[in-house]
Amino acid sequence: MHVLGIDAGGTKTICLLADGEGHVIGEARGGGANLQASGELEVEKVLHHVMDAAIGDRDVRPVAICLGIAGVDRPQDTAAVHSIMRRIGFKARVIVVNDALIALVAGAGDGEGVVVVAGTGSIAYGRDTSGRAARAGGWGYLLGDEGGGFWIGRAALHAVVRQFDGRGPVTLLTPMILEHLGLSTPSELIHEIYHRDVHRHTIAGIAGLVQRAMVQRDAIAAEILTRAGAELASAAASVIARLEMRGHAFPTVLAGGIFRGIPWLVDDITNRLSEIAPRSWIRPLDVEPAIGAVRLAIAAVHGSFAHPTYL
Repeated sequence: MHVLGIDAGGTKTICLLADGEGHVIGEARGGGANLQASGELEVEKVLHHVMDAAIGDRDVRPVAICLGIAGVDRPQDTAAVHSIMRRIGFKARVIVVNDALIALVAGAGDGEGVVVVAGTGSIAYGRDTSGRAARAGGWGYLLGDEGGGFWIGRAALHAVVRQFDGRGPVTLLTPMILEHLGLSTPSELIHEIYHRDVHRHTIAGIAGLVQRAMVQRDAIAAEILTRAGAELASAAASVIARLEMRGHAFPTVLAGGIFRGIPWLVDDITNRLSEIAPRSWIRPLDVEPAIGAVRLAIAAVHGSFAHPTYL
């Protein structure tokens, strides 16, 4: 028996081929496959590529595929992904879940827990022992995603233009960002951001500079990251409160590139959540979220998968 577990994110997609025991025997990577940002055709191309590449020349046929993808909590989005998978043509049971769920399963297993995902965007997601789920965030870069990479990068750009206008204090972020983007003056940002149609992942890439500036005792950088930590902890607190888990002992998984690129946030959120849920413990995710998709695919084969129900 073989299964496929897929983590389809906004920046990259990872597909793992595993046997019935969950041992990974094949892996493939592709570009982003966010349904809202990329559209159905691009998602289909990426998924088709990574599934074919993960299987390679092996004579195996997956019996189940679990796909974790952002923004599929609406029935019409789930239906669109199922339609994509039917067109691709794999004759397997297909499970479509939010990408936050596979990160939670990868880091916390089958039990209750909370995951905070901070990459380009951000979301907090939790599941209790009765299979109830709650989420906060995940609204996309125009409506929310507070504490994610784009949000941090945009805040840093705001600080740069405010300094240039004389509306804000001097910050180390100005020379750092100008060098990073290959610009000589903040006035060139208008052309760089608007006329070149800079992708939001480029802006999210600025987030690591904020950590560097904060280490050099830049007050503006410290303020931005303090706000980011507060926003991410607030999202987790909302999930914990709605699932009535404040007094429970459970893991809180921190997943996504922001926690790897800005380790200060791990400590900050740990301190904040110790007051919100004192029996919870922080667990940075140290495996690919697609491992969680593999586990859910295997559970589906054995009939033990039950999709959490939102409150």
